[in-house]
Amino acid sequence: MTTLRVVLHGKQAQNPAVRAAVASERAAGNRVDVRVTWEPGDGVRLAEEAARLGTERVVAGGGDGTINEVVSGLLAARGTGQRHPALGLLPLGTANDFAHACRVPLEPGPALHLAATATPRRIDVGRVAGRPFINLATGGFGAEITVETSPTLKKLLHGAAYLITGLTHLAELRPVRATFTGPEFSWSGELLVLAIGNGRQAGGGHVLCREALIDDGVLDVSILPDVPRRERAAALRSLIQEGKVALWRHSVTARLPWVELTSDEPLQVNLDGEPISGKTLRFDVLPGVVEVCLPEETPLVRQV
Repeated sequence: MTTLRVVLHGKQAQNPAVRAAVASERAAGNRVDVRVTWEPGDGVRLAEEAARLGTERVVAGGGDGTINEVVSGLLAARGTGQRHPALGLLPLGTANDFAHACRVPLEPGPALHLAATATPRRIDVGRVAGRPFINLATGGFGAEITVETSPTLKKLLHGAAYLITGLTHLAELRPVRATFTGPEFSWSGELLVLAIGNGRQAGGGHVLCREALIDDGVLDVSILPDVPRRERAAALRSLIQEGKVALWRHSVTARLPWVELTSDEPLQVNLDGEPISGKTLRFDVLPGVVEVCLPEETPLVRQV
């Protein structure tokens, strides 16, 4: 028998597929309790509480933001000497970028069964300004597009919603001047998009850090420098529709255990979709601090 706590985003409380998945795991002999979030911070509290109670696995039922909160709670419990439960993923968000890249099933039944039965693997967690991220930190105009795109538009149009929002705000585009320093790495200039990845993709499947691994002890850095004004619309369209092509061809890239960013004005950065901002931000990696229940075939771990 495995003991699981599902930390479920409030919008999914009445999801019949989730209810069926929970019932199936209980029938299989596993102990499953469900706690529903109501406001920001609930996921952190509920995950930390589960660790204090000795729960073996805490399942994040929601999108990347819910995963982020649960990971924050697990790390807080680790800091107090409490038992450190493994993380399970129940993808219920709009994009589910981290789960999708890891090849976690997107259907509640198979996803919860994986969380109950998989052998956990140790993975890294990124951190900036004291806040963790398990997938990606993105900045620049791409991050602004993510914030401005409405949930309704994303639900209707998926990835195309970001393109529409970006083109609508194109006249407001101002490149960010920034400097990056890290071990044997330095870059300074104007950027359009920044991605610092533990995972690989954001914004509904756009691969921004194509070679990132979640257990290699480093962060993958991708910087897309500014282009001439007349080329920005085409560059934005290429970035959003064919993100991997635009970034791989034109980006400055590095793989670093830490990198520090300084900018002339506060830069907005999204951590797993949740925004922060600052003129000086230091990103580093916490190697192997979380155990996660993942499929055997996930491409985001080192192959041995």
